[in-house]
Amino acid sequence: MGNTALLLKAQGHQVSGSDLGAYPPMSDMLVGAGIEIFEGFSKQRLSELKPDLVVIGNVMSRGNEEVEWVLENREVSYRSLPQLLRDQILGQRLPIVITGTHGKTTTATMTAFLLDRAGAEPGWLIGGLPRDLKSGAHLGSGTAFVIEGDEYDSAFFDKRSKFIHYCPQIAVLNNLEFDHADIFRDLQDVQRSFQHFLRLMPRSGTVLLNGDDPNLEALMPTDWTRVIRVGTDTKHDLQLVNFIDGPKGSSFELHWQGALWAQVDWELHGLFNARNGAMAAIAAALAQGYKDPKAMDLSCLTQFRGVQRRQDVLYEADTLKILEDFAHHPTAVSGTIEALRAAHPKSHLTVCFEPRSNTATRAVFREAFTEALGLADTVYLGAVHRVEHIPKEDRLDTVQMAEDLCVRGLTAAAFESNEALLKTLKETLDASGRSHSVVVFFTNGSFEGIQHSLAGAL
Repeated sequence: MGNTALLLKAQGHQVSGSDLGAYPPMSDMLVGAGIEIFEGFSKQRLSELKPDLVVIGNVMSRGNEEVEWVLENREVSYRSLPQLLRDQILGQRLPIVITGTHGKTTTATMTAFLLDRAGAEPGWLIGGLPRDLKSGAHLGSGTAFVIEGDEYDSAFFDKRSKFIHYCPQIAVLNNLEFDHADIFRDLQDVQRSFQHFLRLMPRSGTVLLNGDDPNLEALMPTDWTRVIRVGTDTKHDLQLVNFIDGPKGSSFELHWQGALWAQVDWELHGLFNARNGAMAAIAAALAQGYKDPKAMDLSCLTQFRGVQRRQDVLYEADTLKILEDFAHHPTAVSGTIEALRAAHPKSHLTVCFEPRSNTATRAVFREAFTEALGLADTVYLGAVHRVEHIPKEDRLDTVQMAEDLCVRGLTAAAFESNEALLKTLKETLDASGRSHSVVVFFTNGSFEGIQHSLAGAL
């Protein structure tokens, strides 16, 4: 929603928005662009603004006073966010739609970065703040427009996945797992939505498929459009070869149809980031119109620095490093912990996890989260977000998780408040002398700012 607001502002529209607890960095970006953010919701204020169009985000529901005002005043037009993007932004562009349970933001950023460095003047809409692009949203004057394709629902009045609206020409399918337990019943339900998305692909389009993911392979074949497989297997069209991860970063090779395309050495860690890079490389090459993708120069990938809140370093000293990461699904958490192990092989790894997303706060992934967090040395589990809205039998039991982790030989504890977690963490670091420690905070929200409080107090 925030980056879409920036695009509309760039088109010349007057834009404002209502939210609860908007926080940096996005809130700072919006205010800096001259977009007013109203705290809370008021039908009287909305009436006085006399908007030409109201965009209703998918977190809004019936009962919200601004939503009810819009529905009662039919002379005021309203749209879901995906509808608005299709009508107002995508238009005659060439949409490159990046989908998947994980890695959408990073892969979309890499794709836009490659096209931007190639002089293609792309547009993009990214759900984060890239380090190497001017912002997370840019109209661009070229043909290509890179957009994250979220499988989450569009709005309370449109329960289809957002990506259904995006008219894909190049579609990246990074991975597929069960997520969004408040929307989907099971994995098959998620796959059904991806199948609907694939049916929108034109004959002239191309699907870039993670061929290592069996949940994606189950969607095949799609005989009506071209499919390119990407992965580590020799049978794939684009193969990721010789991946090595270490303290200074990782390296790998990309082979297109058996021939070396590029050697990539960068500061990023994790096989998942290498796969994101492979997907972005082929997507950018196709968008440029290359029949032979190897004609596209990928040397600038070595300069790519990623997206904010992905292994962000908040504090660093000789014996202590504090990081923040957006991971909130078990697979993403485990992949990031493995990457941190490779980057800091001799350090004690403390993971602080805030169960915040609609899936992470529920019991469905308790065992999977326990398995993922078990890769750390110490685990502190924060307060379950909006715990009062989840029935006890459906709620993530962090106390049981901590007990299970202790049985595995880890130090683990669950806290009723994030402030209590911070207090214990400070005491633990002080007692240990902060010797060779890496502390990472996993959250897709704010974690009530305790990670910044800790870094600021050191």
